[in-house]
Amino acid sequence: MKALVLAGGRGSRLRPLSYSMPKQLVPVANKPVLVHCLEALAATGVEDTAVVVGDQAAQIRSTLGDGTALGMRITYIHQDHPRGLADCVKLAQPFLGDDDFVMYLGDNMLLGGIQAPADEFRRRRPAAQIVVTPVPDPREYGVAQVDPDGRVTALVEKPSQPMSDLALIGVYFFTSEIHEAVCSIGPGRRGEYEITDALSWLVARDREVFATAYRGYWKDTGRVEDVLECNRVLLETLTPAVHGEIDADSTLFGAVVVEPGARIVRSVLVGPAIVGAGAVVEDSRIGPYASIGRDCTLRSAGIEQSIVLDGATVERIGVITGSILGRGSRVHAASGSARQRLLVGDDTEVEIAV
Repeated sequence: MKALVLAGGRGSRLRPLSYSMPKQLVPVANKPVLVHCLEALAATGVEDTAVVVGDQAAQIRSTLGDGTALGMRITYIHQDHPRGLADCVKLAQPFLGDDDFVMYLGDNMLLGGIQAPADEFRRRRPAAQIVVTPVPDPREYGVAQVDPDGRVTALVEKPSQPMSDLALIGVYFFTSEIHEAVCSIGPGRRGEYEITDALSWLVARDREVFATAYRGYWKDTGRVEDVLECNRVLLETLTPAVHGEIDADSTLFGAVVVEPGARIVRSVLVGPAIVGAGAVVEDSRIGPYASIGRDCTLRSAGIEQSIVLDGATVERIGVITGSILGRGSRVHAASGSARQRLLVGDDTEVEIAV
């Protein structure tokens, strides 16, 4: 079985971060979401993967390389403009050929992996198998109606009046029958080639389309709040490990990971928390639920329930919480004045205590 991973979306809900980096590379627990996805695929035995990329392809290529580090071979397919998930399948047809494949949205996290639905698909081999889970507001998702035997009887994309609470959660298994379906549909009401329309085409022709319920933790990391929640959940699975330097005046509580080359000086680290390789933490309090990226510098700072990306600097700040700080960013207190000076990008939200 091959894999098709979609990583070409522009991530408008994650601006301003997504202006300068693909949303799929935003890290949770110091690892890009996209890498978590590929590791889940590798665990099911997938060896050949195509990654659909867009305008920010270079950064994704730089992060993933040829896939050797992940135990797979990666082929890159460029999509010049987002036209929907079904269009991605059409673009990838030369790579996929007649093989079965799993399509995985590269900004979705399924903690615990996808081994169970992959095994079910291999055993049953329907034309298509979707992975679903109940959600409070199905209007934001593709929605499936499923009979008692697990067979899909209807699908609709982001319905105003949902027929069920079963949302499609970004993992799809297909045989080669899907290629006829994606070539037979036109654009939907959003102007895109919807994979739900292709699935509906199969259902209407009495092809087998089944649904598998996912019981583990799942999150679409499309918004800042979702990324932070996912980070908290993954940090709770940490196994404590200290590979960097901890001086005698520092204290660690709970599950803390300090990666090689990191230095902790006169600081308190409260788990779950992770400090990336090469980071320097001095006179600071980190955690709980903090992920500090590689080569960051934190001095006289407090960071909790936040993600600090590689190369960021935070100095003389009491407590930062519920935040994501971009790569190479600098956050520091102004001296000698009660006024604040801000450099704020498009669509950024800033909260200041007054």
